[in-house]
Amino acid sequence: MGLFFRRNKQEEPEQKKSLDEGLGKTRRSFFDRVSHALMGKSVVDADVLDSIEEALIASDVGADTTMKIIERLEERVARDKFLNSDELNQILCEEIQDMLCADSNDTDDIFDFSKKPYVIMVVGVNGVGKTTTIGKLASQLKKEGKKVVLGAADTFRAAAVDQLTIWAERAGVDIVKQQMGSDPASVAFDTVKSAVAKDADVVIIDTAGRLHNKVNLMNELTKIRNVMRKVIPDAPHDVMLVIDGSTGQNGFNQAKEFTKATDVTCLAVTKLDGTAKGGVVIGISDQFQIPIKLIGVGEKIEDLRPFDKKEFIESLFK
Repeated sequence: MGLFFRRNKQEEPEQKKSLDEGLGKTRRSFFDRVSHALMGKSVVDADVLDSIEEALIASDVGADTTMKIIERLEERVARDKFLNSDELNQILCEEIQDMLCADSNDTDDIFDFSKKPYVIMVVGVNGVGKTTTIGKLASQLKKEGKKVVLGAADTFRAAAVDQLTIWAERAGVDIVKQQMGSDPASVAFDTVKSAVAKDADVVIIDTAGRLHNKVNLMNELTKIRNVMRKVIPDAPHDVMLVIDGSTGQNGFNQAKEFTKATDVTCLAVTKLDGTAKGGVVIGISDQFQIPIKLIGVGEKIEDLRPFDKKEFIESLFK
């Protein structure tokens, strides 16, 4: 197992720097508000808590999750009787980290590559960075010695197939595709069959990002699952929903619709470097109880990184 896909790996200084920079806009937006609320105060009072609530809402943590955080802070203030506002950051870190959904995987690895080939079905609306996320993930897996096969099952957008093909060529991995308009389930079937024949380690299936008809989406994703299971009975091993972190509350709506349409097992949150709405990571994880496995904090391939909630919170509260 390579080091990249471990949550608790030792960070290189440049990697840590990219995470800190990627979350910079969210961190500044939040702490500017909190710092202003604390200015001239020696205690954490109701006004300070109100300002924290406003800061969390502005960072798109979401109303429900924000209220849970505020309630916990009020309980801590009453129980611990602390008066010093300098302790606020530490308590916020602890409470928010506790709200982030933990992965059920018992190991530090974000994917269980003991299953071979390990099949990841990727879902998400158009424009969230789904195909780019697949390409970056494939490239990193290849660098770690994994044999990867991509499946271009988003057959309704010619650009999606072309883009995935470019990523496959760039990463040096195989891709299975058909003509535009082909049956996505047929592409998925051919992909897993090819992966088994080639003794591949990982299969990543791209799917169409349409939400205009939930019934059709559900039926399509169910069909893709069923045909893959004719080859690999427990496929897919992960259904990864990709969400654009810069869309804030719209990310909640996407998560809501896709969790209704299929059994989403994990999340990848992209474009966190270009937004002050990074709090959406906290809200979605808390509200849907779905673990986040990957986050995108920049344009480079290595800026798609494993999500470590402790590391994330430390960078957010730096």
